[in-house]
Amino acid sequence: MTDVQAPVLAEVRNRIGHLTLNRPAGLNALTLEMVRLLQGYLNDWATDNDIEAVILRGNGEKAFCAGGDIRTLYDQHLAGDAQAIETFFAEEYALDLSIHHYRKPLVAVMHGFVLGGGMGLAQGASLRIVTERSKLGMPETGIGYFPDVGGSYFLSRLPGEMGLYLGLTGTQVKTADALHLQLADLCVSAERLDELDRALDSIKWEHDSLENILEALGATDLPPAELAELQPAIDLHFAQPTLTAIRQSLMEEIRPEYTEWAQNTVRMMDSRSPLAMAVTMELLRRGREKSLEDCFAMELHLDRQWFNDGDIVEGVRALLVDKDKQPRWNPPGIGQLQPARINAFFEGLS
Repeated sequence: MTDVQAPVLAEVRNRIGHLTLNRPAGLNALTLEMVRLLQGYLNDWATDNDIEAVILRGNGEKAFCAGGDIRTLYDQHLAGDAQAIETFFAEEYALDLSIHHYRKPLVAVMHGFVLGGGMGLAQGASLRIVTERSKLGMPETGIGYFPDVGGSYFLSRLPGEMGLYLGLTGTQVKTADALHLQLADLCVSAERLDELDRALDSIKWEHDSLENILEALGATDLPPAELAELQPAIDLHFAQPTLTAIRQSLMEEIRPEYTEWAQNTVRMMDSRSPLAMAVTMELLRRGREKSLEDCFAMELHLDRQWFNDGDIVEGVRALLVDKDKQPRWNPPGIGQLQPARINAFFEGLS
């Protein structure tokens, strides 16, 4: 395998380690090999006195990283290889956690789609850069899964009920909203990304500040944050105690500025896995009181059961394998959810 073919590209320039996810045709979705390569480079550079900072990005114009390679996990499940599935999640979460605690500045350039596993990589970075083409999200309930990679921590700490709204619906967050919700720190125009590289290559470490260099490239001409305007409605409806109550509350929305959004939200929720949404609600509400480490442990606890007892296998079949887009969720509607089944996923947690 040549360097160009490698799934992660690594280069050191001007005392900066550059890591590039290199599966652009697959939207840079993470494989176990990629997780291990990233962890290896980060471990080496953390103790290398010749490295001042790390830049993490995705190859191509479409995505920083659109998640994990869920199709491979699906195939491993069909082959009965539960250990391979647990190994992937355990090592992916360990990588994400190490980024949160990384001892040197780590900058994530979140150009394009930043979904699922991509959010796990980026949310622990010291500086999270978006462009006007960035779209962030945790779309897991749409394939019968739940927000992981630390989502139970960073979603649950968003203002009001915003994290629950994003986690249940999988709504993608645009640039202005990412900055507003503090899921990103700085916007750099996509047209200036080459300029960003030139600026990094010219830093004089004796007197230049990495943060000041990057902030000088920041864009300010952004549209209003749409989710900020929806916050009052989101807080009202998603504070309801159950999925059924949330849906009913949305159905009863009559304020003209919110009715279309409420109707669209109901349609979106009706397409998601009821079981995945119910577990997500419990996961995020528990996550509000847990440390980052405990959130990752809780997510891994759910992973050990989910491929056998959750909806992900059916979701992947319907959306990625057969592509009939007609998942047969179990149960099919939120009205058939049994609290005992939801609670069973969390049994054994300290």
